[in-house]
Amino acid sequence: MSKLKIAVIIGSTRDNRYGDKPAQWIADLAAQRPELDVEIVDLKAFDLPLFNEAASNAWAPSQDPRAVAWQNKIGEFDGYIVVTAEYNRSITGALKNAFDQAYTEWNQKAIGFVGYGSVGGARAIEHARTIAVELQMANARSAVHIGGADFYGIYMGKQTLADVEANIAPSANDMLNQLTWWTKATKAARDQDAAVAQAAE
Repeated sequence: MSKLKIAVIIGSTRDNRYGDKPAQWIADLAAQRPELDVEIVDLKAFDLPLFNEAASNAWAPSQDPRAVAWQNKIGEFDGYIVVTAEYNRSITGALKNAFDQAYTEWNQKAIGFVGYGSVGGARAIEHARTIAVELQMANARSAVHIGGADFYGIYMGKQTLADVEANIAPSANDMLNQLTWWTKATKAARDQDAAVAQAAE
């Protein structure tokens, strides 16, 4: 089997965001695995409008070229790691919009999460998991939660990710193990479905 293509999606677009730092950290950790081909995907680079299509692209092709560009990018990958802040007990508006701008491209693929905030982004990740289920995705059970004293130490500039790595690396490795397993399984199933469909033509 060829390498599994994994996108690390930075789920915040604020100028003063923190998300690019844990995104780079988890991307570097994932890239150490020989079976994974990892790429950081930054929502800021896509200038997505608020969803304003006639319907989900499950039902009708999107018309806005920015939405189509996003769909094409997302469609390149076999699995995803989403890095999310927690805003008012949920994910960022930018991330929800990014989920909504595609549908078929997410289907039957695996997803894992890295969250940060006062409770490690736990409530945001729970919301994101339910979105992923609706998008027909396989969730890794484990997630990375950068919270409590670890997060506040970083937020206040007294610590860096390297200082708290020992606390979060075990959950990161657990998440990556699960993500890799589910990505292999879903890719094999998609490939089999594609082969059956091609044989029937």
